[in-house]
Amino acid sequence: MKFSVFQLSRLGGREKNEDRMGYCYTRDAALFVLADGMGGHPDGEVAAQIALQVLSARFQREARPRLPAAPAFLSAGILSAHQRIIRYASERGMLDTPRTTLVAGLIQGGKLHWMHCGDSRLYVVRDGQLLTRTRDHSYLEAQVHAGMAIEGINRNVLFTCLGSTVRPMFDLGGPVSLVEGDKVLLCSDGLWGSVGDEQIVSTLAGMAVADAVPALVEMALVAAGEYSDNVTVLALEWETPAEPLFHASGFTETETMADDGFASTIQTEDVDPLPDEMDEAAIERSIAEINDAIQRTATRRR
Repeated sequence: MKFSVFQLSRLGGREKNEDRMGYCYTRDAALFVLADGMGGHPDGEVAAQIALQVLSARFQREARPRLPAAPAFLSAGILSAHQRIIRYASERGMLDTPRTTLVAGLIQGGKLHWMHCGDSRLYVVRDGQLLTRTRDHSYLEAQVHAGMAIEGINRNVLFTCLGSTVRPMFDLGGPVSLVEGDKVLLCSDGLWGSVGDEQIVSTLAGMAVADAVPALVEMALVAAGEYSDNVTVLALEWETPAEPLFHASGFTETETMADDGFASTIQTEDVDPLPDEMDEAAIERSIAEINDAIQRTATRRR
């Protein structure tokens, strides 16, 4: 398994960067993850980081060196991340929960699977054309898909995310069998909110990912101006070059890793080990406690 990958995140006009991204891999599987902590709620960057760490920890534990079933892993991973965020809020007695979007791509056996919740996106580009992209969990995207008017609808209003006090909705996609030269891009809304799909696709198709990612990020920052959102992009190119050319390509080669090898760019220093999963009853109790606290606070303020 061989691929090139490049990632970049810029603050934009915000006070802090609540986006997080990273990837990890074994010799037979690779996981790429991006999360966008949601403003208007506390600790969005913490929610995003928790989501990455939970998926990475599960991947390291279960990919030996392959996962038994990619869709099952992605489904369980997003629910585990949601559970951990709820636990984080409950343990601290927070009156509101940290929240984040999440998009993840998983490659195994030459096939790409993906999962997303919210409006962080995944694009797949082949031969200069958009092969597929995720559909946002937003009221705007729902209206567009239904062919209805979108005037006056705020594109930032989502109907699901991780960390909310209801069970998150998420979509699974794939598998897509990758061919040499296919490119996959994960991004936060800081990119696609300022740069259209056609420009994203043409830029990604026309450059190596190490050049396309910085170019796209700069386009988004310039287009949005001083009020730019955080802009975060992770892109990879799937390629199997001839061995003599490989070492000069800068690509990641996972086939040379030991069977139990694991590598990751997701930082987990000073993070407690992954706890046992909360069961459904425990999640519901945590959510109920948070909602009760919100209600008590609202009553006192009347």
